[in-house]
Amino acid sequence: MAHAAPVYTAPGSRATGTSALWAGLPLLLGIVYGIWTSGIRRDGGPITTGNVMFGVVTGLIFAAVFFVLHRVAPTLPRELRALSWMAFAGVAFGFLYSLTGATVLRSVVMALVVSAAVFAVTFYRYYTTE
Repeated sequence: MAHAAPVYTAPGSRATGTSALWAGLPLLLGIVYGIWTSGIRRDGGPITTGNVMFGVVTGLIFAAVFFVLHRVAPTLPRELRALSWMAFAGVAFGFLYSLTGATVLRSVVMALVVSAAVFAVTFYRYYTTE
């Protein structure tokens, strides 16, 4: 009886099952982000159509940008890839923080802190794995 030969996959190549994961991850994160933004904007008041639509729109934008960035980022050099994830995380966090009613200066400072941490982690990861 013949057996199938094992298939060699190159290191760093994606397996067939991960495409479904990366298709669903932006959607899941967009839903979480949308619920989070609508919850912050609602501020304990009643759920209104405006709050729901705000959450849907912000979640869709977040998911779309995340999906496009995930598709485009592997073609970039490691510095630009880390900078693109840094900018995405900084803008996303800064927007969330600004919804809490904080001042613009405080929102910018907090977004810069988060984006600096994201840059350090992503650059280290890309530098050590390439």
